[in-house]
Amino acid sequence: MTSFQSTLGDEPGIAEELAESQQSISIAEFFEKNKHMLGFDSGARGLVTAVKEAVDNALDAAEESGILPDIYVEIEEAGDYYRLIVEDNGPGLTKESLPKVFGKLLYGSRFHAREQSRGQQGIGISAAVLYSQLTSGKPAKITSRTQGSEEAEYFELIIDTDSNEPEISVEEKTTWDRPHGTRIELEMEANMRARQQLHDYIKHTAVVNPHARLELREPQEHFKFERATDQLPEETEEIRPHPHGVELGTVMKMLTATDSQTVSGFVQEEFTRVGKKTADSIIDEFRDRHYGREMRWRPPASHENVDLHAAVEDATANKGAEATAAFAQSIADGVDDYDRIAYHELLETVESAAEAVEDDHGTTFGDTVRENAVEAVWLELIDAVETESVDDGADGGADDESRLVADLYDLADEATSTRKDDETIHAFADRLGAAFGDELAAGDDEGNVRHRLTRTRLRAFVDRAADLTEEYDDVSFGETARENVTNAIWDVMATVPDDPPLVRELNGDRDATSDLVDAMRATDIMAPPTRCLSPISEDLITAGLEKEFDADFYASATRDAGVSGGDPFIVEAGIAYGGDLPAEGTGEVMRFANRVPLVYQRGACATTDVVKSIGWRNYGLDQPGGSGLPNGPVVIMVHVASTNVPFTSESKDAVANVPEIEDEIELAIREAARDLKSYLNKRRSMQQRRKKQNVLGKILPEMAEKVAEVTDRDEPDIDDAIARIMNNVLVERNVEANGDGRAVSVVVENNSGTNESLEITDIVSAEPTALSDGATVVEMDGEWFVKWEPEVKSDDEAALEYEVPDDATFDLDVKGVESEKLTVNQ
Repeated sequence: MTSFQSTLGDEPGIAEELAESQQSISIAEFFEKNKHMLGFDSGARGLVTAVKEAVDNALDAAEESGILPDIYVEIEEAGDYYRLIVEDNGPGLTKESLPKVFGKLLYGSRFHAREQSRGQQGIGISAAVLYSQLTSGKPAKITSRTQGSEEAEYFELIIDTDSNEPEISVEEKTTWDRPHGTRIELEMEANMRARQQLHDYIKHTAVVNPHARLELREPQEHFKFERATDQLPEETEEIRPHPHGVELGTVMKMLTATDSQTVSGFVQEEFTRVGKKTADSIIDEFRDRHYGREMRWRPPASHENVDLHAAVEDATANKGAEATAAFAQSIADGVDDYDRIAYHELLETVESAAEAVEDDHGTTFGDTVRENAVEAVWLELIDAVETESVDDGADGGADDESRLVADLYDLADEATSTRKDDETIHAFADRLGAAFGDELAAGDDEGNVRHRLTRTRLRAFVDRAADLTEEYDDVSFGETARENVTNAIWDVMATVPDDPPLVRELNGDRDATSDLVDAMRATDIMAPPTRCLSPISEDLITAGLEKEFDADFYASATRDAGVSGGDPFIVEAGIAYGGDLPAEGTGEVMRFANRVPLVYQRGACATTDVVKSIGWRNYGLDQPGGSGLPNGPVVIMVHVASTNVPFTSESKDAVANVPEIEDEIELAIREAARDLKSYLNKRRSMQQRRKKQNVLGKILPEMAEKVAEVTDRDEPDIDDAIARIMNNVLVERNVEANGDGRAVSVVVENNSGTNESLEITDIVSAEPTALSDGATVVEMDGEWFVKWEPEVKSDDEAALEYEVPDDATFDLDVKGVESEKLTVNQ
């Protein structure tokens, strides 16, 4: 006992004294002392975070109102502080809501909505106001004008951290030149050491929001990012949670709040993608876990000495010979119709037989008679014998092999390896059968007459029998064999028809609710609808990358929706390569969540971890050591869109390492990377082809000169030779005199192994006539553009012909074929 503990009893009232010192605090007061948790841990980062929160709010507000965002950000020095001004053209805020939006933490409209949005908790912009007042002591100045209002509302406010409520110092009407929108002005202790992160945030925001116009003016630089499209992101709709990711505690809470009476109604009303058919599947899975399945035993074969008819007759008394015989025969025929039959199926068979015989013979077969018949037939089916405990071990626990053991032997024999001999399988089946027999032998009140087992209990039976087989027979019975036997038996067992508990019975029962959660996760359910999400889309990812990065190659990929924690999510990836991107050093990784750039905590983010884990050498990029970020002129962007992005902290700087999301990030990146690999392979192939052509271009003229010298003839024409040797597409213009003018022929000769589609334009200084079929002419500024789009098969040729005046000039342009595979002779 410590000295402190030994003196506790000498000081009466210490517990009461400690209790009196306990007190609650407001969320604002908590973050006042823990502002680093929100991304305001330094002046440099605090400024970037404040810009981020204000711009995110502006984008959300404009998009929700169907307005193309136009956002202006200005940072200026203000004595010992920095002044941040952010203006937007959104719908504005009402007089009543404005103070709470900016002056109350955890105030917002999106926290409970399963719908994609940049903000969620209602902390961001109010946290920026809190940081401003803590570091400068000055209030936030906010101007907002709603559409149609003649004047704007102007407020100056701070946050009362004791009550987490706005404290308004100025409230008045004012004029503002914007027809609608919001303007916030904050002064804070800050610096521009994080200028690069600030620029990255604005630039990256422009990449993933190509519909937005952004302007940043700061003490040293001024940037404008014009919108690349007028297409707003698709409108999202709120959805219910998906069954595959919801947690046990959440379901228990939902059971308390639901108006549904039945489990079927509950899962259909409270979850997305669950209709009547899916609900039935969930309930069947729930029955398997909550009630267990019932073992289905084989009916007697014709060669077996089992008389079900006689067993029923012996168990039925005082019903008349004819009615009893009909009753027994009906049951025997019903059982024979099954390949395997479970206890509840036998009950149904007996019920059906009793009702049919009652109608035909007018004899009543009451509950006792029916129960006796069921018991008699069931005992015949399993041929139950008095069994010793499985602890006996040496003889397997049974004196004679019952039908039950024989059935288990067949299942085990088929499920296990051929390396296990027949004697081993028999011993194992005996011991497994003893476990089933013990269930029955315990007595009607306590025993498991129906042979109803959960999969966990069945596995325990298999493990016990396998352990005894290993112990007494010195034979290995490994994990694979045990699992195979368990699966084989489980597959022939039947789901019971018992009704699941009502919601009021399920509510508060943790074990039963856990079975329901497991059942939902095990059921094959359609992926959640994506109407709650607004992915960027492959086309707009490419447009955003093209707008901000001058590269040679772009690729993008958008994955189908996945589920994590009951929330749907979509992962998108984009890659830009080559061009003006820096060739030295590691490539750039851009991380986004719900269209918001993540500029801090790169090393703690799941996106970075996944990018590093990919073998980029397989996709043609340099990766020293075979791991880590790839080198070279490459930009890799990843966007996670979700109704609830799992961030690592309240500052929302990094995505948590959730396996489902990491898997989708990897698949999205690899999908885009495969296009990059094809591009790089093709480029390398073209480079090799170009080198070969350059070599031929040097050698062939020398060869032609030598041939002419040796043969004493003119040098042979080698222009077409390179095209044929390289299997190129040769485009050649021939011009011949034709009366007062000239006849022009543009011939396409396809020496490649594939069909080629070309776009040929011959720009002529005089108006052409007598054009061959398929050609068109467009006149522009005194020049005539003869356009022709031939489809030329491999080893075939096509010709364009026309006539022009004698003094015409020409300029040929060919598209549709890589320059390395094209030879043009004009």
